[in-house]
Amino acid sequence: MAKGRLFSAVEAVANVAVGWGVALGIQLVAFPVVGLQATVSQHAALSGLFTAASLVRSYVLRRLFLRLGGG
Repeated sequence: MAKGRLFSAVEAVANVAVGWGVALGIQLVAFPVVGLQATVSQHAALSGLFTAASLVRSYVLRRLFLRLGGG
């Protein structure tokens, strides 16, 4: 069971890291297209905020589905 939990943790960290990278990349490309200017550190902070919100949302939904009998 410990191996399964470890794998789940590694998967979750990888998912968050990839999600953050995708969000940052999209912002770096999309912001200038729509006329928004931001520094790289501002992009990193904003994409980090969105990633954290996504992580919390995902956790809450997972716990809700488990409570409703989904696992």
